[in-house]
Amino acid sequence: MARLLALDYGTKRVGVAITDELQMIASGLCTVRTHDCMDFLKEYISKEAVSAIVMGLPKDLNNQKTDSTPYVKGFAKQLRKQFPGLEVHFVDERFTSKMAFQSMIDGGLKKKARQNKALVDEVSATLILQSFMEQRNFNF
Repeated sequence: MARLLALDYGTKRVGVAITDELQMIASGLCTVRTHDCMDFLKEYISKEAVSAIVMGLPKDLNNQKTDSTPYVKGFAKQLRKQFPGLEVHFVDERFTSKMAFQSMIDGGLKKKARQNKALVDEVSATLILQSFMEQRNFNF
């Protein structure tokens, strides 16, 4: 079985998370600079079997688009063009950064480590992936 890959896309950084081959466990992989993301994905997907990409879709509290939404949708369009065999899914990413920060606190990370925005992005990508997996399993 191929892995699922999740992206927490931002204008500066992209948090990346991946599942195991059985698609049971989501884990943070890394954070890459946004302008390096496509090259990173090309290399990663050439080495690892990936069945789908999951992206966090930014929305405001009223379930409306945010200023970031067009960037995410634009990158998703590039992904579909670059990887036509992969499905690209969206997951509502409201509160993922806050949840990531809280999970870092709950996990006992020191204040200095919690200030690492790249780590927050990676944890956010993991939460996005977990959310997708839970929704998918709920629909089966």
